[in-house]
Amino acid sequence: YLPSYARTAASVAASAPQLSSGNSVEPNMSASDLPDELWARVLELGAASAALGFRDLCCLAIASRRLRRLSLHPPLWSALLSRDFPSQSQPSSSSSQQQQPDPKSLYRTKFERHKLRMAEARRRAVYEAEGRVVACRRRLTELEESMCAEGDRMKATAQELDSLERVRRASVALNVWQPQVVHGRQKQLVQQCTVPVDSRLSALHMELKVCKQQIATYKNAYVCDLRF
Repeated sequence: YLPSYARTAASVAASAPQLSSGNSVEPNMSASDLPDELWARVLELGAASAALGFRDLCCLAIASRRLRRLSLHPPLWSALLSRDFPSQSQPSSSSSQQQQPDPKSLYRTKFERHKLRMAEARRRAVYEAEGRVVACRRRLTELEESMCAEGDRMKATAQELDSLERVRRASVALNVWQPQVVHGRQKQLVQQCTVPVDSRLSALHMELKVCKQQIATYKNAYVCDLRF
Protein backbone atom coordinates (compact mmCIF):
# COMPACT_ATOMS: atom_id res chain seq x y z
CA TYR A 1 0.00 0.00 0.00
CA LEU A 2 1.16 3.49 -0.86
CA PRO A 3 -0.86 6.70 -0.51
CA SER A 4 -1.78 8.28 -3.84
CA TYR A 5 0.47 11.23 -2.99
CA ALA A 6 3.46 8.97 -2.37
CA ARG A 7 2.84 6.96 -5.54
CA THR A 8 2.63 10.11 -7.65
CA ALA A 9 5.71 11.68 -6.06
CA ALA A 10 7.68 8.49 -6.44
CA SER A 11 6.70 8.21 -10.09
CA VAL A 12 7.78 11.77 -10.77
CA ALA A 13 11.01 11.29 -8.87
CA ALA A 14 11.79 8.05 -10.69
CA SER A 15 11.37 9.71 -14.06
CA ALA A 16 13.62 12.66 -13.15
CA PRO A 17 17.09 12.56 -14.74
CA GLN A 18 18.92 13.61 -11.57
CA LEU A 19 18.40 13.89 -7.83
CA SER A 20 18.78 17.19 -6.07
CA SER A 21 21.86 15.74 -4.38
CA GLY A 22 23.47 15.13 -7.74
CA ASN A 23 23.22 11.30 -7.77
CA SER A 24 22.28 9.77 -11.09
CA VAL A 25 18.99 7.91 -11.48
CA GLU A 26 18.25 5.33 -14.14
CA PRO A 27 15.41 6.47 -16.43
CA ASN A 28 13.41 3.22 -16.07
CA MET A 29 13.94 2.61 -12.38
CA SER A 30 10.91 1.72 -10.21
CA ALA A 31 9.74 3.39 -7.01
CA SER A 32 11.41 0.65 -4.96
CA ASP A 33 14.76 1.58 -6.52
CA LEU A 34 14.64 5.15 -5.23
CA PRO A 35 17.27 5.98 -2.59
CA ASP A 36 16.27 6.59 1.01
CA GLU A 37 17.12 10.28 0.73
CA LEU A 38 14.53 10.82 -1.99
CA TRP A 39 11.90 8.74 -0.22
CA ALA A 40 12.51 10.70 2.96
CA ARG A 41 12.09 13.95 1.05
CA VAL A 42 8.85 12.70 -0.54
CA LEU A 43 7.45 11.78 2.87
CA GLU A 44 8.55 15.06 4.42
CA LEU A 45 6.80 17.07 1.71
CA GLY A 46 3.67 15.00 2.15
CA ALA A 47 3.70 15.37 5.93
CA ALA A 48 4.18 19.13 5.64
CA SER A 49 1.06 19.40 3.49
CA ALA A 50 -2.38 17.80 3.70
CA ALA A 51 -1.39 15.02 1.30
CA LEU A 52 0.00 12.64 3.93
CA GLY A 53 -1.52 11.92 7.31
CA PHE A 54 -0.69 9.79 10.29
CA ARG A 55 -2.83 6.95 8.95
CA ASP A 56 -0.81 6.98 5.74
CA LEU A 57 2.43 6.76 7.70
CA CYS A 58 1.05 3.85 9.72
CA CYS A 59 0.07 2.06 6.49
CA LEU A 60 3.51 2.71 5.06
CA ALA A 61 5.08 1.26 8.20
CA ILE A 62 3.46 -2.13 7.58
CA ALA A 63 4.14 -2.13 3.82
CA SER A 64 7.83 -3.02 4.10
CA ARG A 65 10.75 -2.85 6.51
CA ARG A 66 12.32 -0.05 4.54
CA LEU A 67 9.20 2.10 4.61
CA ARG A 68 8.73 1.29 8.27
CA ARG A 69 12.20 2.62 8.99
CA LEU A 70 11.59 5.73 6.88
CA SER A 71 8.19 6.39 8.43
CA LEU A 72 9.75 6.53 11.88
CA HIS A 73 11.91 9.57 11.09
CA PRO A 74 11.26 12.26 13.73
CA PRO A 75 10.97 15.12 11.18
CA LEU A 76 7.90 13.46 9.68
CA TRP A 77 6.04 13.30 12.97
CA SER A 78 7.25 16.77 13.94
CA ALA A 79 5.67 18.07 10.73
CA LEU A 80 2.44 16.22 11.54
CA LEU A 81 2.48 17.67 15.05
CA SER A 82 2.83 21.20 13.72
CA ARG A 83 0.07 20.61 11.18
CA ASP A 84 -2.51 18.66 13.20
CA PHE A 85 -1.91 20.22 16.62
CA PRO A 86 -0.52 23.71 15.88
CA SER A 87 -1.64 25.26 19.16
CA GLN A 88 -0.11 22.46 21.21
CA SER A 89 3.10 21.74 19.33
CA GLN A 90 5.08 24.83 20.37
CA PRO A 91 7.37 23.93 23.33
CA SER A 92 7.74 26.38 26.17
CA SER A 93 11.09 28.02 26.93
CA SER A 94 11.55 25.95 30.09
CA SER A 95 10.65 22.66 28.46
CA SER A 96 12.77 23.40 25.39
CA GLN A 97 15.86 23.20 27.57
CA GLN A 98 14.90 19.70 28.65
CA GLN A 99 14.95 16.58 26.52
CA GLN A 100 11.96 16.53 24.19
CA PRO A 101 9.95 13.30 23.83
CA ASP A 102 9.91 11.33 20.61
CA PRO A 103 7.66 13.18 18.10
CA LYS A 104 5.75 10.01 17.22
CA SER A 105 5.08 9.22 20.88
CA LEU A 106 4.08 12.82 21.47
CA TYR A 107 1.76 12.70 18.46
CA ARG A 108 0.19 9.47 19.75
CA THR A 109 -0.37 11.03 23.17
CA LYS A 110 -1.95 14.17 21.73
CA PHE A 111 -4.05 12.14 19.30
CA GLU A 112 -5.37 9.90 22.10
CA ARG A 113 -6.27 12.98 24.15
CA HIS A 114 -7.95 14.54 21.12
CA LYS A 115 -9.87 11.31 20.52
CA LEU A 116 -11.04 11.28 24.14
CA ARG A 117 -12.14 14.91 23.88
CA MET A 118 -14.05 14.19 20.69
CA ALA A 119 -15.71 11.15 22.26
CA GLU A 120 -16.68 13.23 25.29
CA ALA A 121 -18.05 15.94 23.01
CA ARG A 122 -20.12 13.35 21.15
CA ARG A 123 -21.43 11.96 24.43
CA ARG A 124 -22.40 15.45 25.56
CA ALA A 125 -24.12 16.06 22.23
CA VAL A 126 -26.04 12.79 22.62
CA TYR A 127 -27.05 13.66 26.20
CA GLU A 128 -28.18 17.12 25.10
CA ALA A 129 -30.15 15.64 22.21
CA GLU A 130 -31.76 13.10 24.53
CA GLY A 131 -32.62 15.90 26.95
CA ARG A 132 -34.24 17.89 24.14
CA VAL A 133 -36.22 14.82 23.09
CA VAL A 134 -37.47 14.27 26.64
CA ALA A 135 -38.40 17.95 26.97
CA CYS A 136 -40.15 17.84 23.60
CA ARG A 137 -42.14 14.76 24.59
CA ARG A 138 -43.10 16.43 27.85
CA ARG A 139 -44.16 19.52 25.93
CA LEU A 140 -46.23 17.41 23.52
CA THR A 141 -47.95 15.70 26.44
CA GLU A 142 -48.72 19.07 28.03
CA LEU A 143 -50.12 20.36 24.74
CA GLU A 144 -52.28 17.26 24.36
CA GLU A 145 -53.64 17.74 27.87
CA SER A 146 -54.24 21.43 27.22
CA MET A 147 -56.09 20.68 23.99
CA CYS A 148 -58.25 18.10 25.78
CA ALA A 149 -59.02 20.59 28.56
CA GLU A 150 -59.91 23.31 26.06
CA GLY A 151 -62.02 20.80 24.13
CA ASP A 152 -63.97 19.91 27.29
CA ARG A 153 -64.36 23.59 28.10
CA MET A 154 -65.62 24.33 24.59
CA LYS A 155 -68.05 21.41 24.78
CA ALA A 156 -69.45 22.63 28.11
CA THR A 157 -69.71 26.17 26.74
CA ALA A 158 -71.54 24.94 23.66
CA GLN A 159 -74.00 22.96 25.82
CA GLU A 160 -74.70 25.98 28.03
CA LEU A 161 -75.03 28.14 24.94
CA ASP A 162 -77.58 25.72 23.49
CA SER A 163 -79.57 25.75 26.74
CA LEU A 164 -79.63 29.56 26.87
CA GLU A 165 -80.70 29.70 23.24
CA ARG A 166 -83.70 27.55 24.15
CA VAL A 167 -84.45 29.86 27.08
CA ARG A 168 -84.22 32.90 24.82
CA ARG A 169 -86.55 31.35 22.25
CA ALA A 170 -88.97 30.38 25.03
CA SER A 171 -88.88 33.94 26.40
CA VAL A 172 -89.76 35.33 22.97
CA ALA A 173 -92.48 32.71 22.51
CA LEU A 174 -94.20 33.82 25.75
CA ASN A 175 -95.31 36.96 23.95
CA VAL A 176 -97.12 34.90 21.31
CA TRP A 177 -100.37 33.03 21.92
CA GLN A 178 -99.85 29.31 22.39
CA PRO A 179 -101.74 26.44 23.94
CA GLN A 180 -101.70 26.52 27.72
CA VAL A 181 -99.56 23.38 28.03
CA VAL A 182 -96.87 24.74 25.73
CA HIS A 183 -97.08 28.17 27.33
CA GLY A 184 -96.65 26.73 30.82
CA ARG A 185 -93.66 24.63 29.83
CA GLN A 186 -91.93 27.61 28.23
CA LYS A 187 -92.69 29.81 31.22
CA GLN A 188 -91.19 27.23 33.55
CA LEU A 189 -88.07 27.05 31.39
CA VAL A 190 -87.66 30.83 31.53
CA GLN A 191 -88.18 30.95 35.29
CA GLN A 192 -85.49 28.31 35.87
CA CYS A 193 -82.87 30.57 34.29
CA THR A 194 -81.28 32.72 37.00
CA VAL A 195 -78.91 34.78 34.82
CA PRO A 196 -79.57 37.57 32.31
CA VAL A 197 -79.96 35.66 29.06
CA ASP A 198 -78.66 38.25 26.59
CA SER A 199 -75.50 39.18 28.51
CA ARG A 200 -74.75 35.55 29.28
CA LEU A 201 -75.21 34.59 25.62
CA SER A 202 -72.74 37.29 24.58
CA ALA A 203 -70.20 36.06 27.15
CA LEU A 204 -70.61 32.45 26.02
CA HIS A 205 -70.13 33.35 22.36
CA MET A 206 -66.91 35.15 23.30
CA GLU A 207 -65.74 32.23 25.45
CA LEU A 208 -66.45 29.79 22.62
CA LYS A 209 -64.40 31.94 20.25
CA VAL A 210 -61.51 32.08 22.73
CA CYS A 211 -61.60 28.28 23.13
CA LYS A 212 -61.36 27.77 19.37
CA GLN A 213 -58.45 30.20 19.11
CA GLN A 214 -56.64 28.55 22.01
CA ILE A 215 -57.09 25.08 20.51
CA ALA A 216 -55.74 26.35 17.17
CA THR A 217 -52.71 27.80 18.98
CA TYR A 218 -52.08 24.51 20.79
CA LYS A 219 -52.38 22.57 17.52
CA ASN A 220 -49.84 24.80 15.78
CA ALA A 221 -47.41 24.45 18.67
CA TYR A 222 -47.98 20.68 18.70
CA VAL A 223 -47.19 20.39 14.98
CA CYS A 224 -44.02 22.50 15.37
CA ASP A 225 -42.78 20.43 18.32
CA LEU A 226 -43.69 17.20 16.53
CA ARG A 227 -41.50 18.18 13.57
CA PHE A 228 -38.57 18.64 15.95
